[in-house]
Amino acid sequence: MSAISIGQAAVLGIVEGITEFLPVSSTGHLKITEGLMGIPVDDTSVVGFTAVIQVGAIAAVLVYFFTDIVRIVSAWGRGLLHREQRYHHDYKFAWWVICATIPIVIVGLAAKPLVEGPLASLWVVAGSLVAGSGVMWAADQMGRHKRGEDDTSFKDAMLVGCSQILALLFPGFSRSGATMSTALILDLDRVAATRLSFFLGIPALTGAGLYELKDAVGAGVGVGPLVVGTAVSFVVAYASIAWLLKFVAKHSFNAFVIYRVAVGVLLFGLLGTGVLTA
Repeated sequence: MSAISIGQAAVLGIVEGITEFLPVSSTGHLKITEGLMGIPVDDTSVVGFTAVIQVGAIAAVLVYFFTDIVRIVSAWGRGLLHREQRYHHDYKFAWWVICATIPIVIVGLAAKPLVEGPLASLWVVAGSLVAGSGVMWAADQMGRHKRGEDDTSFKDAMLVGCSQILALLFPGFSRSGATMSTALILDLDRVAATRLSFFLGIPALTGAGLYELKDAVGAGVGVGPLVVGTAVSFVVAYASIAWLLKFVAKHSFNAFVIYRVAVGVLLFGLLGTGVLTA
């Protein structure tokens, strides 16, 4: 039997789609949901499953930002062929995304045993949710929100890209939360910070999903649950992206901060009372 049923896969797909790009930690919410459904959060096949269904959410980004991605990739291709095109911002931005992805790839491969072992604990998730909330609140207060997407630089991309490592090592910190917070500290406005987070997530999350596919299938997750979880996450993530971009254009991140703290405190309570095991 599959380690995850079709019904469980659908539920996890919904959770993934809603939380992947909101700065509330998709990994944390998936682990909490898995724990409540009695699914072992540190099982190799389960860890692989959660990485694979992220590809559905990433596919939603590719579709939602299709025009932007085509423009950037086209500029990159023209720049490779024609020197005079290499001064275009989109050409440079494509290289920045590539370079900014390298640190998390290196750390991800080197720290894989820790990420899938001790750091997969729900205690780590709870602590990271609360600690990440403090970082996000401080970043939103500190940032001057005066720089747009066209003002981003190589330094911005590298710093934001490296911040993804926090979410990798401390599930619950949130990849979106870490990248958006870093971008805000660098004085990008909330919309620019959110879009940069989306673009930097494409190679990192796609690579992680493809890398984990063999573990998910080979260790006991059926093809059916993988397909269902990925498809559901795509549909829900597309709606989540559209909502988030409209929300951040007019609101601060305070609502997410409060929510994260509440979930973190609740998780501490569930673990402390034995309702959930770490």
